[in-house]
Amino acid sequence: MDNTAIPTGSLTPRSHSESDVEPGEAPMASAARADASRADSAGLEMGEGWEAAALWFDYREAANPVRPGLTEPIGLHQWGADLHSQGPTAILPLDLSGALGCPGPATSPALAAHFLRILPGEALSAASVATSSLFAVLRGGGTLTRPGDGHSGPLTLAWERGDVFVLPAGPTPRLEAREESVLYWVHDGPLLRYLGVEPSLPRFRPCHYPAARLERELAALLSDPSATKANRLSLLLGHADLPASRTVSHTLWAMQGVVPAGSVQSPHRHQSVALDLILDCDPGCYTLVGSSCDSEGQIRDAHRIDWQSGGAFITPPGLWHAHMNESGRAARLLPIQDAGLHTYLRSLDIRFWGGLGGQE
Repeated sequence: MDNTAIPTGSLTPRSHSESDVEPGEAPMASAARADASRADSAGLEMGEGWEAAALWFDYREAANPVRPGLTEPIGLHQWGADLHSQGPTAILPLDLSGALGCPGPATSPALAAHFLRILPGEALSAASVATSSLFAVLRGGGTLTRPGDGHSGPLTLAWERGDVFVLPAGPTPRLEAREESVLYWVHDGPLLRYLGVEPSLPRFRPCHYPAARLERELAALLSDPSATKANRLSLLLGHADLPASRTVSHTLWAMQGVVPAGSVQSPHRHQSVALDLILDCDPGCYTLVGSSCDSEGQIRDAHRIDWQSGGAFITPPGLWHAHMNESGRAARLLPIQDAGLHTYLRSLDIRFWGGLGGQE
């Protein structure tokens, strides 16, 4: 039996208004060059030379540095819908940077997730140093505007409940609500902060996935008898500029998933981190997560995550997870992952208990 411990916990995110600047989101290039220059000068003055930073480790001590106190493991965390159900217009980061030991805000080492709460007639600027930003509209409606730059013209988009849209690197978008609105926003800023880089050009075109079209595509999928046996009953959101990865951006992956009433979706696992948003469910829907499965496809020593409409949770990399719906109504979820990047690196390693199509 695999007795690997699964870190668990929950944190209360901070909030800030449009006028605040997120930590680590300001331009970094000049500061990084200055830091490197100072370090170089100090080393030369002390006569240390190039070997000053060299370290040697016994392979057994450093081959797997992902452990508490070193490279912190990614734990299970969950946020309820009460986080965004009331209050002023605000950006609400789901910030786990303290637990991860990295600059924040960060929900995983590569991605930052936020809820955006916008009151009627008010607006937020979704500022980030990122190559990809995905927005999912939980409720409400409004307008996005973004000025043009040297790479593309100005953007305007009317968004409604159920819409998903993705933006490449570029000027800061402004989201104005005509009614009380909540959006889920995920971007890859933490990955860029770790690399010490800023985007120089957009890698894909802005793209809108309207709720009405998503509903039509899901209805067509649900009407296919063969789909009921699949490991997941879902639509992957792809982009015409990324035909090889079949992902929503070159770093992000997104899926519109359905768990029918009374159904069990068998375990699967992948090396990407999933930032799962529950779009709609009744009590009795949950996910089981664990490090191994028995011969019958049951997750051993599973941790149960109960779903809540408008809530979110993390599925850490490499763990088996299965979705259960013991309610009397179909449930919907939107997982967002860093699987675009993993697909390019050929490191996704997605595996299905019982096969992708549900066969033994």
